[in-house]
Amino acid sequence: MSAEPITVSITRHVSPDRAKEVAAWARAGQDLLSASPGYLGSGWIRPDPQSTEWHMLYRFADAASLDAWENSSERSWWVQSAMGMVEDTRTERRTGIEGWFDQPTGVTVVNASAPVPPRWKQMVSIFIVFYPVNLLATWLVTPLLIGIWLPLRVLIVVAAIMPIMTYALLPLVTRALRPWLVNRPRARTRIANPQ
Repeated sequence: MSAEPITVSITRHVSPDRAKEVAAWARAGQDLLSASPGYLGSGWIRPDPQSTEWHMLYRFADAASLDAWENSSERSWWVQSAMGMVEDTRTERRTGIEGWFDQPTGVTVVNASAPVPPRWKQMVSIFIVFYPVNLLATWLVTPLLIGIWLPLRVLIVVAAIMPIMTYALLPLVTRALRPWLVNRPRARTRIANPQ
């Protein structure tokens, strides 16, 4: 077996609409890799954000370390977890340093997405805006529209208040409520029984 470092280059095809999931999957793989004996480094690049082609690299100190990783239960679980999301199309192994330092055409950094508030909190923040605006519009505009067919009257009122809510009031309220909207419950800490 080779005592030289070995770089594995894998080209995978990924649907752009699964990019965030695959980015999380790739980071999980890097975490698993980094705990393997002989691991020297890993990374992944995409030519551009809409590309279906992802190039993933990992490097091990020698063939024995690489074989241990490739035959490990961790790698097997990790690869299985991407079934249906990624498709391997080409794998290359290189010894020495050729290929490891090739200049990529682009690098994509996927930032963690902002936390999404629970739906009930979203509903409350929309209600805080919708109720007073709708009440005010009903009070001011409806008397001017007497005699107009009810569905058309509602359409006029909704068309008038939606831009105000969407572009002015909802962003204002969500900024004001942001600490409450994204507040996550604190993790409970358990103190072990000292017996």
